[in-house]
Amino acid sequence: MSVITRLSPLATAIALSSALTLPAQATESLFGFVKGAETLPEGAIELYQAIKRRSDKGQGDYTAYNLATELEYGVSNRFSTGVALKMQSLETSGLIIDGYLPKAVDNGLKFSGVEASMKYMFLSPAKDDIGLSGYMSFNYDWIDPHSGQDKDTYSLESELLLQKYFLEGELIWAANGGVEATYADRAEIDDLPEDFEWPTDPEMEIELKFGTGLSYRFAPKWFIGIETFYETEFETEVGQERWSVFAGPTLHYGTADWWATLTWFNQLSGGGEQYENQMDDDLHLIEKTKNEVKLVVAYNF
Repeated sequence: MSVITRLSPLATAIALSSALTLPAQATESLFGFVKGAETLPEGAIELYQAIKRRSDKGQGDYTAYNLATELEYGVSNRFSTGVALKMQSLETSGLIIDGYLPKAVDNGLKFSGVEASMKYMFLSPAKDDIGLSGYMSFNYDWIDPHSGQDKDTYSLESELLLQKYFLEGELIWAANGGVEATYADRAEIDDLPEDFEWPTDPEMEIELKFGTGLSYRFAPKWFIGIETFYETEFETEVGQERWSVFAGPTLHYGTADWWATLTWFNQLSGGGEQYENQMDDDLHLIEKTKNEVKLVVAYNF
């Protein structure tokens, strides 16, 4: 038996072992809501399609779909930028919320906003002890995601992103913390219910958000994990208007050319403003729902 023949099984085993322990592709999003710290390689392009379903406000029927189609480009190995076009559909009935949900709607899918973003990686998760990136995005939306009514909203968001590999990339941890400043101006509605409050003066809002997630590779190309997100918002005249904690499982599949991530989010607790006769008094159900499901599919160029 030749030396090459004897070494072939060993070489195959080593190659297979290496393939199983390699970390996920640099920019794969293992989570639906928590962002990773990796950026695209220089010159690389990635196309994302995100679909989010929000449902259940505790009473009546409420189902919303939010879509975002994003194109991201690697300006350098540390800096990437992206632009996204957003769409939304909303169907709601049997629930009127003073100041927020004026009437039943059945809006089909329509364009609702645009987003521009950038990410700069200060420390690489693959090369340094821990990855650290700064993220910033600017959003302009012309449809209110909660009521489906016309509303001009300008938001500037900034976040710090952490990411670390454990067990040679089999276990990945990520965490985000950030702030979002929003200027919103609602359009007037002619046929409102009598004595219904619908402020049309411009509003300023500040939102703080913190999230973390842990994902484990249980098979080649497959990751399973869990993520959680805390958000709280402060409004001009109200002070702390709302807060909520969501958590849920996430499933990720990735190849060299494309990847997909599915996350189911359930609201564990929440507080702040409540609508009249709200039965779930330990949740925030005015601007949030009980459940969110998000699917992200991406293709690498």
